Amino acid sequence: MLSSEPAKRDIRKLKLDELKKFFTDQGDKPFRAVQVDEWLWKKSAKSFDQMTNLSVATRDLLKQNFNINHIQVDTMQRSTDGTIKNAVKLHDGLIVESVLIPAEKRITACVSSQVGCSLACAFCATARLKRQRNLSADEIYDQVAAIKEQSETIFNRPLTNIVFMGMGEPLLNYSNVIAAIDKITSPKGLGMAMKRITVSTVGIAKMIIKMADDGVKFNLAVSLHAALDDTRSSIMPINDSNPLADLAEALKYWYQKTKRKVTYEYVVWQGVNDTPEHAQALLKFCKIIPSKVNLIEYNPIDEGGFKQASDAVLMMYMDLLEKNGITTRIRKSRGKDIDAACGQLANKS
Repeated sequence: MLSSEPAKRDIRKLKLDELKKFFTDQGDKPFRAVQVDEWLWKKSAKSFDQMTNLSVATRDLLKQNFNINHIQVDTMQRSTDGTIKNAVKLHDGLIVESVLIPAEKRITACVSSQVGCSLACAFCATARLKRQRNLSADEIYDQVAAIKEQSETIFNRPLTNIVFMGMGEPLLNYSNVIAAIDKITSPKGLGMAMKRITVSTVGIAKMIIKMADDGVKFNLAVSLHAALDDTRSSIMPINDSNPLADLAEALKYWYQKTKRKVTYEYVVWQGVNDTPEHAQALLKFCKIIPSKVNLIEYNPIDEGGFKQASDAVLMMYMDLLEKNGITTRIRKSRGKDIDAACGQLANKS
């Protein structure tokens, strides 16, 4: 027999004005909504029982009418280098992964924006998972809140940086990513600085233009990996619909509107993009707008396929770029022993 009880609403889907109306309709004061909002977004409450400045009767009223569809850290793995990988269970039972990356001067949260991914990049473990759905704004927020808590509890240090480099393509879940960033950076939320947030994309030209038009204040990184169309299309099918010429025009527009550098993420593989021709193509692409390059260590996702290029090839790239005024860093990956490094997030746990 079906229950006649109305389904409870997810309270975090309500705007503050809607929450105020709920309380006034119950004969209560509208400021009660402000108290609840603070618990939800500033204090990251996981349950109504945590809202200790509300009366028991008010908490019971909230329980009768609403849910908090909070994530749960299902499993937590610790790497030998201190990196922590969270397998995060969503309210519908699906799993995504997020990563806490500790360094000497910073602690970074790497968060996911989709369950799986639809972009089929050949070198990425997440691409082997079917994209099942976008994450909601509060699910993205919750990943950051969980890592913030881990940072403070385990390392006794504050979370300093956030990168959208986990599972999924952030710009294919744009509205929820933006809404999450609004909550993460709001003084009424987690109060993180916008300049400490980086959104990484495979390079969806029309969405880069939209971000520029929207006046976003966070940093932009592009997962590039090749600056020749044939090579890039062979490893990143998105390049067929968003070729380098279109990406270049979008990035020019981005810089014209924001005056902010872009970071190119670039892995060098044996037999794929390890020639001087590829390095020269990257240099040419870097000169389109002010930019910097992270040469990223490759993290194998199986026994075959892609292999990291030699140190000599990496130095060839680095020397060419730096001699031409392009700030370049070689980024060693963290958390490889727990499959937490770039490109390895695949819900193996």
